[in-house]
Amino acid sequence: MKILSEVFTGKVVRLQLERHRLPDGRLADFEIVRHSGGAAVLPVLADGRVLLIRQYRAPLSGMLWEIPAGRLEPGEPPAACVRRELREEAGYLAGRLEKLGEMLTAPGFCDEIVHLYLATSLEPVPRALEADEYIEPLPLPLAEAMAMLRRGEIIDGKTQLALLLYSAGREQEPDPSPARWSE
Repeated sequence: MKILSEVFTGKVVRLQLERHRLPDGRLADFEIVRHSGGAAVLPVLADGRVLLIRQYRAPLSGMLWEIPAGRLEPGEPPAACVRRELREEAGYLAGRLEKLGEMLTAPGFCDEIVHLYLATSLEPVPRALEADEYIEPLPLPLAEAMAMLRRGEIIDGKTQLALLLYSAGREQEPDPSPARWSE
């Protein structure tokens, strides 16, 4: 890989024109967005409800259903990032974090990886929104969140994947009720 030019450098992303050698040996030029990565967290309250947030997103000029998330600071572990974002955006401290997985946001032109977590054993604390954030938290049953996803109301990829991974994991857990035998 050879960087041909740095097209733009901002506080969130860099856009570079790069030349890469393809697996068959040919050279090709690509516009690539370089991003530090992010982390996102699906909070689950003690009563089993999940906590989604409705957040204003300037690129869409509107509100979007999401889970709390943020950009990784240089050298910051993803778990530290989700703890920070959970506190700032949703107003909770996580007693327990569990890694759900990772996702690439747009691998055709961007190297951003988002680390997905589940947060439980939550303790409420005051929120600390940043100056450019407008966020409304909404706790709701997992079934309602999944219905919103099916109706197309949740279109954010990290939120969709976190809900699907959490829901699939719950379906694989053994039934805690005692076995019932019929005679």
